[in-house]
Amino acid sequence: METIPRCKWAQNVPPIHEKYHDTEWGVPCRDDEKLYEMLLLECFQAGLSWLIVLQKREAFRAAFDNFDAQKIAKYDGEKIDELLQNKAVIRCRRKIEAAIGNANVYLDIKRSFGSFSAYLWGFTDGKIIFGDGENFPTSTPLSDKISKDLKKRGMKYVGTVTIYSYLQAVGIVNDHEKNCICYNERGRT
Repeated sequence: METIPRCKWAQNVPPIHEKYHDTEWGVPCRDDEKLYEMLLLECFQAGLSWLIVLQKREAFRAAFDNFDAQKIAKYDGEKIDELLQNKAVIRCRRKIEAAIGNANVYLDIKRSFGSFSAYLWGFTDGKIIFGDGENFPTSTPLSDKISKDLKKRGMKYVGTVTIYSYLQAVGIVNDHEKNCICYNERGRT
């Protein structure tokens, strides 16, 4: 049986994690709704494993109105209580409340910049940042800068480590390992 060379974190993992690595992680995303979905999920992941979030992703989609920021921004105490009773999602009041506040900030950014994608990709002038395939930081000056700006705008659970992970997830940063099949596949020459 031939194995596909992947990043170490994507080896000997459940198929859902493997598929995420192969089809999503590091793929440049400029779609606002997808960028928002990944931001919401990354914020819930803080302090937990990404595998937990991946396994609960569809439950999050159902519980959080298909990641519709307009709807999430209007969640009230009744909806918070409903989410806190939902065993299929991560039930943390502070993260749920942050998701509501973050939805409002996300919408404000879209209004100010024309799109969330324009705001986010503006930090790199629209360019993908390629790692060297050998060293894998948990934060960088770029993630520090974006984290600081998002916090200043009122977002929560957007520390520099979370934001760096987010940038990797949405392909602004491509940190595939040199021996990974995706290393050259995603625009690296």
